[in-house]
Amino acid sequence: MSDVFGRTPMRATRRGLIGFTVAGGGALALGACSDDGDGEVNVDEQAKGAMDDFKADTQFTATEPFTLSLLWTEWPDLPITDSWQFFTEIEKRTNVKFEVTTIPFSDAVEKRSLLISAGDAPSVIPLVYTGEENSFVSSGAVLPMSDYVEHMPNFQKYVEEWDLGGMIDNLKQADGKYYMLPGLQEVSVPVFTLVIRKDVFETVAGGIPETWDELREALVKIKAEYPNSKPLADGFEGQSMLNYAAHAFGAQAGWGFGTGMMDDGSGTLQYTAASAGYKEMVEYFRGLVADGLVDTDSFTAANDGEGTVGEKFAQELVFAASGSSGTAIDFAVGLDATVGAGNYEVLQIAPPGGPAGQICEPRNFWNGFMLNSELADSEYFLATLQFLDWLYYSPDARELVRWGVLDETYTKDADGKITLNPDFRLDAYKLNPEGTTDIQKDLGWSNSVFADSTESRALKESYNTPTFVEYIDSVLANRTPRDPNPPAPLEEAELEQASLLATPIKDTVDTNTLKFILGERDIAEWDDYVAELEGQGLQQYVDLINGARERFKENS
Repeated sequence: MSDVFGRTPMRATRRGLIGFTVAGGGALALGACSDDGDGEVNVDEQAKGAMDDFKADTQFTATEPFTLSLLWTEWPDLPITDSWQFFTEIEKRTNVKFEVTTIPFSDAVEKRSLLISAGDAPSVIPLVYTGEENSFVSSGAVLPMSDYVEHMPNFQKYVEEWDLGGMIDNLKQADGKYYMLPGLQEVSVPVFTLVIRKDVFETVAGGIPETWDELREALVKIKAEYPNSKPLADGFEGQSMLNYAAHAFGAQAGWGFGTGMMDDGSGTLQYTAASAGYKEMVEYFRGLVADGLVDTDSFTAANDGEGTVGEKFAQELVFAASGSSGTAIDFAVGLDATVGAGNYEVLQIAPPGGPAGQICEPRNFWNGFMLNSELADSEYFLATLQFLDWLYYSPDARELVRWGVLDETYTKDADGKITLNPDFRLDAYKLNPEGTTDIQKDLGWSNSVFADSTESRALKESYNTPTFVEYIDSVLANRTPRDPNPPAPLEEAELEQASLLATPIKDTVDTNTLKFILGERDIAEWDDYVAELEGQGLQQYVDLINGARERFKENS
């Protein structure tokens, strides 16, 4: 097959950065123009290839073909190929051809930053999570997307239908604009939580734990029944478990630490790692470690190499561990080989509740995209907005990106149930293992760059196991998402100051959190630890963030 896009692994053409003047603006009631430093962008005059009648839930097809440069993160086990049906089918349907620049997953964030900072990034920068755009705003390297969403009807429709407007407001920077568009999720549940041996918890421990205290009681009973075990594990250097546990203690930790600042209950922001809730969480895990209930190796090493959490789970040395729906599938594969199929049950459970209540992480977005600011000069600017609106937010496009071509790779019945055709498989979700063609590896569908971004509940359930659907139901019925922290966007001069203060403070937090949990530092020294943070400028940092918070409130 002929090359369908100009693939350019790190072959960069020097591009000049385009600056722009920032101004206040609303979240969804937006103007058609923004200042890019060289004059206003008139979207109506940069409409080559755009559809005159483009609207939500319709197929986008450019009125004339054009090429769009794209940054692609390449996973080591999923190398991109020029022959992927993903590329040819999208070009066939939309008249848009991708020119791809690849970066390796191993250092994707660093490579992406270098390309953007040097002015060498492609036009479309996918796989961006909220907050990752912050460092590119002041330089004018990326476009203020809030200036253009009026031309993106699918985005606007599903923000409204899925009640995401308040969350979109929280994306605003100090100038009142936001600079990335996220993936939208109709339902949002924690991706990572506890994956347990359900059968063991029911027969040995008396049931499924609903709180961290109940989990502790269960772990004690399991330890007694399996004395060689250390029944609780993380596998992500503690960052996963502390992330989903912290909310139940009224704190933020691990992957969810963020800036370290969280609502103290009055609208003012406090530093979580110096709070009473954070201390209580640390004390809880310290107690588990002291009683031999935690696989401490899984808190100090990544989940790879020999002796992984998955191997210990299969060997009945671990009975509860951090993971996602995919982890549950992997654990089941391991247990098939050791315990035998039908002799166990693996279950992903809602994050346990705690002193702060039966709460879990705030409702979240998923990965989205930024646009290189030089795209504002393109005669295909409006067509690009329409194309990305279709690709990221149209239900038909989302189904296409996940499953491929209807009636070729999959079928869909009258009730909307999706089934892979017998010749095709999806190894990532253990679907149709007898199929000869993997729709991800061989055809490019369900790829990690686009597939997970925006999902309706029905689409999310279409490729997951029935137990994951039960997990969604259990979270929605029995847990309350914590309110997101109030926004406190920093101005350009404040960003560097905040980084200089926050980095050494966070290093101290990370080091001592682990020391307290592992018993390498006595919890009686907590006040000394807080004093160390204060000595590194904690109060100055807190005052800086709260000042930004007050300014944002006054200007909103």
